[in-house]
Amino acid sequence: MDPRRLELLLHLSRLGSMREVADTLGVTTSTVSQQIAALAREAGTPLLEHEGRRVRLTPAGRRLADHAVTVLAALEAARADLDPEAHPAGTLRVAAFATSVRQCLLPVVRALAAEHPDVSLRIHEHEPAEAFELLTADDVDLALTYDYNLAPASFDRSLVAQPLGSAGWDLGVPAAHTASGTSLDVLASVRERDWIVNSRNTADEEVVRTLASLAGFSPRVVHRADSLELVQDMIVAGLGVGLLPAGQPVLPGVRLLSLRDPDVTLRAYAVTRAGRGGWPPLALVLRLLEEHPLA
Repeated sequence: MDPRRLELLLHLSRLGSMREVADTLGVTTSTVSQQIAALAREAGTPLLEHEGRRVRLTPAGRRLADHAVTVLAALEAARADLDPEAHPAGTLRVAAFATSVRQCLLPVVRALAAEHPDVSLRIHEHEPAEAFELLTADDVDLALTYDYNLAPASFDRSLVAQPLGSAGWDLGVPAAHTASGTSLDVLASVRERDWIVNSRNTADEEVVRTLASLAGFSPRVVHRADSLELVQDMIVAGLGVGLLPAGQPVLPGVRLLSLRDPDVTLRAYAVTRAGRGGWPPLALVLRLLEEHPLA
């Protein structure tokens, strides 16, 4: 089977429209249709079913699209292996959450400028769901994402995730509020408070709801904010409580209450498409990231 046709089928399985595949790849809709038809002849079975103006894959088509992930990744790896000693050069597109940009990527940028000036980074700030979408669409080469130990993420098998450090999180409350004990004791002490959670990701809300459930109540999630600095401002204003990184400086008027037993841990990952990690600029950046993990 022609791997270019497999790639078209894989795009079609994700986009559901030949026109969208054509627009994405810069070809005509007729070309997509002809190549998929040729692939069906090579496979010896129908791959598509029409559904109005859109198409969907048959069960055989879905199975072949699953195989295409592995086949195309293997081809990428083979290309990289042809020249494993190639000098790293080029522009690497990265989608990353804000904390990882500050702690992980900026040191890498400085290292590249000093030792590998032929490699540059193009950084886009995104939360994990947005970063995964860009990575799957091949709009970025690398995604720095995160999950929590109490809200673990699942990774598509077409992606490869490299752990990139972890950091503890605590509960931010107004400075006048005090509490101690386990995480459940601390959560119980704020059961009547409103909560502030992330506006662009649901992971921290899942953590809050899990802990609150174990503490015997349902949290009243009222406010949503993307910026941790804004979360602190809202806590000072008396609008609620929220999760904040442990051990980090906080504003006057904010107190961090330790969350232990169970701990709350944010875990960072460097995520690439399968088979892409051997590309010299990407391989270099992945090595440098290991030297600058999240902490």
